[in-house]
Amino acid sequence: MYKSIFLSIIAFLFVHVKAQDVDYARNVVKTLSSKKFKGRGYVGDGNKIAVRYIKKQFNSIGLKSFGDNYAQPFHVEVNTFPSVMTLKVDSVELVPGQDYIIDPLSASIKGKYPLVHIKKHELLDEEKFKSTLNSSAGKVLVIDEIDFHPKDKEQERQANELIKVLKYNPNVPFVSVIINTNKKLTWSTATQQASKPSFTVNSKLDFSNTKNVEIYVDARLINFTTENLIGYIEGTTYTDSFLVVTAHYDHLGQMGTDTYFPGANDNASGIAMLLSLAKHFQEYPPKYSIAFIATAAEEIGLLGVKHFVNNPLFDLQKIKFLVNFDLAGTGDEGIKVVNGSIHQKQFNALSQINSENNYLASVQKRGEACISDHCMFHEKGVPCFYIYTLGGIQAYHDIYDRNETLPLTEFADYNRLMIDFFNSFE
Repeated sequence: MYKSIFLSIIAFLFVHVKAQDVDYARNVVKTLSSKKFKGRGYVGDGNKIAVRYIKKQFNSIGLKSFGDNYAQPFHVEVNTFPSVMTLKVDSVELVPGQDYIIDPLSASIKGKYPLVHIKKHELLDEEKFKSTLNSSAGKVLVIDEIDFHPKDKEQERQANELIKVLKYNPNVPFVSVIINTNKKLTWSTATQQASKPSFTVNSKLDFSNTKNVEIYVDARLINFTTENLIGYIEGTTYTDSFLVVTAHYDHLGQMGTDTYFPGANDNASGIAMLLSLAKHFQEYPPKYSIAFIATAAEEIGLLGVKHFVNNPLFDLQKIKFLVNFDLAGTGDEGIKVVNGSIHQKQFNALSQINSENNYLASVQKRGEACISDHCMFHEKGVPCFYIYTLGGIQAYHDIYDRNETLPLTEFADYNRLMIDFFNSFE
């Protein structure tokens, strides 16, 4: 009888703790991806708003700081679009983020211009290509790729290389280039500015019947001071050796004044995991000291983590193991572990913990991939994983990566798995 009551209490507490974990994580994701944070980019100081929020969380949790208020400041250059943006094709005004994205390298432009059209496969026709170039002065080029079906990868590569020339070569006389596509719109950021603007449009417009386009873009290449944020908890046994948790907090920011990219999964969810782990280990300190690094400027080239590894606040050789969390918000199909095949012992331990506790549907491994912040540590010889969740929503680098549609399906179990994994280090 007493055993049954005890097990019931344990089960109740387990469910209650899981609910608390998810509630806290959900609040972090909701806050960081809200309109107030402006996509955590460089328009309207969205990045700085995120910094203040994470510092407050670090302080509330009780993390120690290596320096001044958790901060490691550094400077970046980034191309921004802070003003109203207009792209009107004949009488149809397109909606940024929904109907089109601007190339992140784009320069400013203002005016109304005639259009000239070419099919993407016609770029490979030398006569057609030359004819189009000869009639291009003062015009906007529309390249229609919807019916482009290359016969091989080389043909596709050639066409894409020609598009880069048309978009970025200052000697090409087009004032702008528009790529008409039926593919998903996926935006990014840039640390440079080209000589002209260009766009990718997915609006189902029939450009073959259009004549003019009206464009207004205010592009500003700015110098911006941002910060990596680093806190830590002292270990109970090995105070001079570190486990490390990393996640980037920046995202794409705003495209004009009205369109922002929430970045709920990328990477408010990773920060939610980082903070949730910090809360747990502050209450239950591990044997090893554990550092929490919320990195800046990942989206513009891993610049925050590059700055950290070149200016570390503690000896990188003292890192026992590091886990980078990026895209932590789903998990229906489990997780993928980058560097899993490199650090087989640690991967086996993670996989065994998962199997014994039935946390996630799968723990899958892959090899090296320089696609997130772990890469800079890996290149410095730090043993590390980058883990991302599998399944669920496909929103990525678009306006649909929102808190409202991010399920956090397996967040509690994922969190528990990682707690057990960090505690497994002897």
